[in-house]
Amino acid sequence: MTDSQKWLVFAFISGSAWLVYLLAPVLMPFAFAAMLAYLGDPLTDKLETYQLSRTKAVLVVFSVMTLVFVLVLLLLVPLLEYQVEHFVSNLPAYVAWLNETVIPWTQRRFHLGIRPVNLNQIINLVKSHWEQAGGIAATLMSSVSHSGGVIAEWLMNLLLIPVVTFYLLRDWDGLIAKVHDLLPRRVAPTATKLAGEVDTVLAAFVRGQFYVMLALGGIYSIGLWMAGLDVALLIGMLAGLVSFVPYLGSIVGIVMACVAALVQFHELIQLVPVAIVFIIGQSLEGMVLTPMLVGDKIGLHPVAVMFAVLAGGQLFGFLGILLALPVASVIMVLLRHMHDLYRYSDFYGRQ
Repeated sequence: MTDSQKWLVFAFISGSAWLVYLLAPVLMPFAFAAMLAYLGDPLTDKLETYQLSRTKAVLVVFSVMTLVFVLVLLLLVPLLEYQVEHFVSNLPAYVAWLNETVIPWTQRRFHLGIRPVNLNQIINLVKSHWEQAGGIAATLMSSVSHSGGVIAEWLMNLLLIPVVTFYLLRDWDGLIAKVHDLLPRRVAPTATKLAGEVDTVLAAFVRGQFYVMLALGGIYSIGLWMAGLDVALLIGMLAGLVSFVPYLGSIVGIVMACVAALVQFHELIQLVPVAIVFIIGQSLEGMVLTPMLVGDKIGLHPVAVMFAVLAGGQLFGFLGILLALPVASVIMVLLRHMHDLYRYSDFYGRQ
């Protein structure tokens, strides 16, 4: 590659990053749709082997995904709304426990001058707004009802996701074939090899990690429910959703669950079943879920994962968080390729 070609590649990458930054709000539904299409593509390919056309296979997969989404909304959203309302109504109890138990114990144990936390005004403000909103649905609707333009944009993004998902699922293989045909013939074999490695890594992340998150959310929710926590579903699902960052899901979940258990039961012994739930969840994740669903294809160090998520959020907002690990996985494949080229180069082997 000549110097001019290197500068051209650098300019293309820089321009693409700047364009993504400018178009982040517009790209959000397309990013969601691409991830959904990537989740559904293997099943679509499998159905094609049963003599179904691509369009019919996509219709089956799309219908199943839509049905699952509707069932989740009908079953989980009311439960989550109830538990969020329960959590908000118990905020004074959490603050009282913090001021009357935790802070005095810390002052006696470590001789620290910690003032009691005064959050009553904030709690009353949150409770009043929550009651006026009338729940999750009313809060969302009120946030988009200030102008017709905001409503139109919100509805357009919501409608774009299933439409783009359907067309991406239907035309996925064709798009890949057309991109391959556009590649220069001298780089096509290398590009195909790298694309295969990238697909393996992305499949391990997007599909495998998605299933791990769902499984952990279910395990934590059921376990905390069996432990008797009133907000088991809220804490369990939140811990499962943030578990794509190593250790973050378990840390967030166990801290919230311990606080909820102490406030609800007022006994330290109730922390034992909470600890058992997260020990079981972490053991299943490390020994069963991750090896079976993700494997060792990603290979990103936990510190690299945390940096990728934080950097993506800082640069591109929520879109950056959504795309941080897939992009980091692709970069990792390219760095491996560059590492192999360097190790076999004359520069490395020269004495």
